[in-house]
Amino acid sequence: MKKALIVGHTGQDGTYLIDYLDSLNYEIIGISSRLSYSNFKPVSPTIDILNKSEVEGLIRFFKPNEIYYLAAVHQSSIDLIADDHQLFHQSMQINVLALSNFLEAISKYSNNSRLFYAASSHVFGNSSHAIQDENTPFSPICIYGITKMSGIQLCRYYHLKHQVFASIGIFYNHESPLRAAQFVSKKIVKAAVAIKLKKIDKLVLGNLNARIDWGYAPDFVEAAHQILQLNDSDTFVICTGETHSVREFAEGVFSYLNLDWKQYVEENPKLITKTNRKDLQGNYSKLHQVTGWEPKVYFNRLIEIMVDNELISYDE
Repeated sequence: MKKALIVGHTGQDGTYLIDYLDSLNYEIIGISSRLSYSNFKPVSPTIDILNKSEVEGLIRFFKPNEIYYLAAVHQSSIDLIADDHQLFHQSMQINVLALSNFLEAISKYSNNSRLFYAASSHVFGNSSHAIQDENTPFSPICIYGITKMSGIQLCRYYHLKHQVFASIGIFYNHESPLRAAQFVSKKIVKAAVAIKLKKIDKLVLGNLNARIDWGYAPDFVEAAHQILQLNDSDTFVICTGETHSVREFAEGVFSYLNLDWKQYVEENPKLITKTNRKDLQGNYSKLHQVTGWEPKVYFNRLIEIMVDNELISYDE
């Protein structure tokens, strides 16, 4: 029976990954800042991933076949701007320094463990390439992108110097009913359903023209799993390969609810608190060629899933 360690198991991706690996009969341990999880033993105390000794102790004890590093500090475009120095410090701690504890522990105590690092399309920033793939130069313009790029380079370093199996998935936007409320996809869905139920009367968005490569979170965690089954570690773009505007997303959500979005949606650019980056569109052909992976859920079906779930939550 394979064993998996999920770092950051309480988030959207970690939750779906637990369900997926459980269906494959994995023994699973999940750790996060809030609590720990296990599907085969009594839950142990939460460890501090910034504590090198605690991480090494966990890896030495559990010796997981697979480690999924999903923990991250992320700032959505509508969050209040934090002090850059504080945000950078916090982001480096989780996105890079804690990652180094796991890479070091693997190299010392569990050289058969395979690590997956969840990176982000933000590493491409204002790319000069209309469509990005694994050969597209990194050009991050935000702290999240800068620190995720550093995490990628750290994984590559440990692979080259210490032969650690450390694969990287460059995740593009991926949504689900578990998406946090501050992200634009969930914000639109929640507001549209509330409008349908006459709880509120309008929705204000920052930029209707922004185009996003929107995928489905359960598809993406399956891609992460397939990547760790390969013979060697590598870097892969994980995306749908198509973009849709925020306007299209809003129109699709309201239309599914039999509403005219134009009657309820307003645009206010002042809501955008981060530097605007170019629209990013990925190319997952490398991943498809080596694993056969491709998205199962595309744009319209994603909208239906999210709206249906939001409607159910009001009935409960």
